[in-house]
Amino acid sequence: MTVLITGATGLIGQEIVKQCHAQGMTVHYLTTSKSKLSTEANYKGFYWNPHTNEIDHNCFEGVSSIINLVGASISKRWTDSYKTEILKSRTKTAQLLQDTIIKHNYQISYVVSASAIGIYPTSLTNYYEEDTSKVSPSFLGKVVKEWEAAVDGFITLGCKVAKIRIGLVLAKDGGALPEIVKPIKFGVGAAFGDGKQWQSWIHIQDLAGIFMYVLQHQLEGIYNGVAPNAVTNKELTKAAANVLQRPLILPNIPRFVMKVVLGEMHILLFESQRVSSQKIENKGFEFTYVNLRPALEDLLL
Repeated sequence: MTVLITGATGLIGQEIVKQCHAQGMTVHYLTTSKSKLSTEANYKGFYWNPHTNEIDHNCFEGVSSIINLVGASISKRWTDSYKTEILKSRTKTAQLLQDTIIKHNYQISYVVSASAIGIYPTSLTNYYEEDTSKVSPSFLGKVVKEWEAAVDGFITLGCKVAKIRIGLVLAKDGGALPEIVKPIKFGVGAAFGDGKQWQSWIHIQDLAGIFMYVLQHQLEGIYNGVAPNAVTNKELTKAAANVLQRPLILPNIPRFVMKVVLGEMHILLFESQRVSSQKIENKGFEFTYVNLRPALEDLLL
């Protein structure tokens, strides 16, 4: 099987490529860097520039499925121009792929795309399942709604489509975890605000596993990419300190302080989404990391 992956060199993409290769799949990937074009037999790079609508359409040769992970990082200060980049890097890219498939009449049967739990409104009490119709009024809610609508364009091409709403991804060498543990290691760790906000986390290995599972079983629709047991921000901070055997002595960090430091993107630390993983489990997927502590021990020790 040959899959085309967008965003293959990112945090989640690298883990998915590893799992694809472990299962004997060939990976084609798109990159905006001409110096990153691998020509290995099972890992071939193709150039694209979504800003100018350029794409090497040979990337689709022999491909039956697409894993769509492309998107500018949300962990960067949200200036007006960067907010446009966050949105367009998700919607324009989907459109470019669809236009190229139509133009060259490629037969793509399946697409699994990243999405995000940021679509769910912040709440300390709700337990979100995939059929929730309410959309967060935040910037992230708007982004995810438009992102998912853009991905649904593949359905009109006759593709089966799945979307994985990704939570807080825990990984050793990237994403949020190294930033969370940095102050803890120096003895200055603390929860944010009252620490009661829910964090629906997932170990990167399990997240890549979900993408592989839905691909292999050709599942359609929306699936939450979160572990079964969400924790509060306070519980996450305490668990990380515990695993690292560091004390937590500072008071919680007030919201206004982080707003000054980070601007609008400070909501990433204070939004609360308790999200269910039941739907993907009901389809037979088994998590390796069901609880937070073993996940942290695997990644931090």
